[in-house]
Amino acid sequence: MLGHGAADLPVIGIGLAQARALADIAAEGAAVDICVQPAEGRRKRLLVADMDSTIINVECIDELADFAGVKDKVSGITERAMRGELDFEAALRERVAMLKGLPVADLQRAYDERVRLNPGARTLVRTMTAHGAKAFLVSGGFSFFTHRVAQAAGFDANRANTLVVNGDRLAGLVGDPILGKEAKLAALNEEAAVFRIPLSETLAIGDGANDLAMIEAAGLGVAYRAKPIVAARADAKVDHADLTALLYFQGYRADEFVTD
Repeated sequence: MLGHGAADLPVIGIGLAQARALADIAAEGAAVDICVQPAEGRRKRLLVADMDSTIINVECIDELADFAGVKDKVSGITERAMRGELDFEAALRERVAMLKGLPVADLQRAYDERVRLNPGARTLVRTMTAHGAKAFLVSGGFSFFTHRVAQAAGFDANRANTLVVNGDRLAGLVGDPILGKEAKLAALNEEAAVFRIPLSETLAIGDGANDLAMIEAAGLGVAYRAKPIVAARADAKVDHADLTALLYFQGYRADEFVTD
């Protein structure tokens, strides 16, 4: 499935798991993204999305670490945490501790200089909300960035961790409770309950191990440029197209996209 086009291929007479296995075999070696799912109920009413390396192009904590002169150390921990090799909460506290003393002004500098919406992000969110869906940004990163990214992309609300500040500098601490894998799953369940949306009508997308619980619980769980543990267990993967692939997965036509 390309970012600028799509094909619906009906499959009759085999189960979903078998259809997905056959599709993976057919697409092996091709730069194509495939989503095998029941045709009924494709269009989702709730989107819950990870932020870092999913809706935006960077891991914000790694960019802050660059300003603090410790990017190599921090990015290595980030990579291992996202692959599921480290406890997320402990890894977050360890990385934030390395940011102690960083000027608070560098958060805005990082946002302005480094953070960009990934291709198709705004169109994905704006199109779904224009058609009545709710969209929530849920991040194991920091609220300073989620507030700004949510506004830029058009999300209804956002949840994230908070950085503790001491005067005009970071204290090297993250506020409790830490938002990790279970909190992301809770966000999906809570927002679905608030709006009385069955989980079958929800869509979750992310790239790291802390996204896996919500991806597996959602009606359609999508791995975006994801770590192997996530890609192996998601309903669908987006490795080649931009984020508008999620609209095609739901049966939207290109002329239904909201691009302003």
